[in-house]
Amino acid sequence: MTNTVTRAQLSEAVYQEVGLSRNESADLVETVLDEIVGALARGDVVKISSFGSFSVRAKGQRVGRNPKTGEEVPILPRRVLVFRASHVLKSRINQGLMDEAKAARVKA
Repeated sequence: MTNTVTRAQLSEAVYQEVGLSRNESADLVETVLDEIVGALARGDVVKISSFGSFSVRAKGQRVGRNPKTGEEVPILPRRVLVFRASHVLKSRINQGLMDEAKAARVKA
């Protein structure tokens, strides 16, 4: 089963690593997230080195179909969030998979 990392867990990690108080750690996490959201709302690209980049992309209006009825339905234009992982992040994720595969081979 997959675990979900919450704001509280991020704040606790900052508290453990940096040594700020729990309130200061929570405020720091909130400030960072607010800055990211604000930049994306303005249409800026947010690049976090060795992690990835977030951007907002405009999608035009298109025609979709209701899967039950087959009726055509207009899908209105909207903005969507796009995340592109850095090569460093992709490598770290795949390294974990390779380590798991090695461990499985050793057990077999």
